[in-house]
Amino acid sequence: MFVGVDAGTSFVKAAAFDGAGRVIAVESMPARLDVRDGRVEQDPEEIFAAVGNVLGALSASAGARSELVGVTGQGDGLWLLGAAGRPVRPAISWMDGRAAELLTEWEAQGVTERVFRRTGNTIFPGCPAPLLAWLDRHEPAALDAAATAAYCKDMVFQRLTGIRATDVSDASVPFLDPHTRGYDAEAIAACGLSHRAGLLAPISDPLPGGDATGGLIPAGTPVAGGPFDVPACALGAGVTEPGSGLLIIGTTLACLVVTDTVALDGEAAGFHFATERPGRWLRGMPAMVGTAALDWVLSTLGLRHADLSVMLASSPPGANGVRVLPHFAPSGERAPFVEPAARAEFTGVSLQTTRADLVRATCEAIAYAARHCLEAAGLSGELTVAGGGTRSEAWLQIFADVLGRPLRLAAEEAGARGAVIAAARRFGREPDLAQWTLPAGVREPHAVTATYYAEGYAGYLDRVGDARLRWRNA
Repeated sequence: MFVGVDAGTSFVKAAAFDGAGRVIAVESMPARLDVRDGRVEQDPEEIFAAVGNVLGALSASAGARSELVGVTGQGDGLWLLGAAGRPVRPAISWMDGRAAELLTEWEAQGVTERVFRRTGNTIFPGCPAPLLAWLDRHEPAALDAAATAAYCKDMVFQRLTGIRATDVSDASVPFLDPHTRGYDAEAIAACGLSHRAGLLAPISDPLPGGDATGGLIPAGTPVAGGPFDVPACALGAGVTEPGSGLLIIGTTLACLVVTDTVALDGEAAGFHFATERPGRWLRGMPAMVGTAALDWVLSTLGLRHADLSVMLASSPPGANGVRVLPHFAPSGERAPFVEPAARAEFTGVSLQTTRADLVRATCEAIAYAARHCLEAAGLSGELTVAGGGTRSEAWLQIFADVLGRPLRLAAEEAGARGAVIAAARRFGREPDLAQWTLPAGVREPHAVTATYYAEGYAGYLDRVGDARLRWRNA
């Protein structure tokens, strides 16, 4: 038995697989977010306790001891840890917007541009650079007390093994030199953080690996840390060849395309996540829009997730003229453009507009945002989809129609699966990738609706262009 731990933003999961990649058991529990005034935090101790709970439940339900464990989890944000991996303050989520004003300063000073041209990675309010700089201004004592500016899965890995380390995927944003696969001192200096560089965890290349020290996992069990959840999902879905893409319909849209080059020109947006394979990157355009936006609309309208199919069936393509810009995140947008001031907009609303129209327009807008990101990332091959949003058949069809291409459905528990595949490789146990990454099915687009949405997408791009001018001048 092999176990993958996935400490996500909304849920903490553990999944057990047999040697052929079949799921034996899955356990999960929700993760609590503390959201107030544009700030989004989590309690690291709660997250680690949830890891212990799901691992305990998994051991009981699977009835076997794991031969190895792979750990993945949400990326970005800032998980300040002391020497023993214990938190010195609440973790700041990648969804946090407190550093938006600082980022505006950096953009005016050319800092974000300089960092992108060196690393191929943009800076957004919820990534470590502005969060560290914000704390350096407002909570320097927290940084003084910390030993590591960690990521979520690194916290879990350190607590399981005692090893302080990160991997190249999490280290990518925003300080990794894509060629040396080490930290870029000039990028760190551009952000005014040279005096805090010691907080960055040592990069282990290949993945961090070690033996469990006991407690949640039997002592001596091999444990690997990483990659973080987005590239782990790509690996678990079999998205490994240049030009192929992955769309994760989750809290946000994670849009990725495999590439063997780093594009340091063009608009300074998106990311290049280093993979375990040197010379191979994931060109990431992870928009801040996703199921969190739909959740807000459903909740505001007094609806539940169970109502989604009925709502989508009750409004036609085009939502009777209602249009949405789906930028609901308090930190604005990070892909395929960076706009900290981006905010959601509804247009075309009248007294005849129904709740179903508002829901369908939101679902269509999120699909348009996915197409925008995937085109910007250079998608040219097959596209695989994963994430909680795929559970809605009706919404999945909207994605297929808006994207105008077949969608391969990722194998079950792709993130945890990818963590296990990476761990197996780390410890010299090469799995059969074809077997482990078989798609669960394919969703085909409807030709007539796809043609209609192609025109709708052109209008969406025009509205985004107009909105960006307003956001910048607000």
